Amino acid sequence: MGKKVVVELPGMVKLPDEEVERRVKVELALRLYEKGILSFGQARRLAGLSKWEFVELLAEEGSGIHYDEEELENDLKVVEEIA
Repeated sequence: MGKKVVVELPGMVKLPDEEVERRVKVELALRLYEKGILSFGQARRLAGLSKWEFVELLAEEGSGIHYDEEELENDLKVVEEIA
C-alpha cells in the first residue's frame, strides 16, 4: 500500500471538494514526471490515467515524453529480435 499524505489547501484554491484529490494527483504526477522522479508508467498510474490520456495531458501541458538514447537502443534491440 502507498503512503498517504494529508495536505491542507489554502482557501484561495477554488476547486470543488470532489475534484481536489484527483487534481492534486494529476498535478503531482506531471511535475514528478517532468523532473524525472517518476517514470511515464508511474506518473500515469499516480494520475489515474490511461497511457493515451497521459500522453494527451503531456501535450496539453507542453511537456514531451522523456525518451533518451538508451531507451532508443533498447527499442531497436527488441525490433531486431522480433524481425
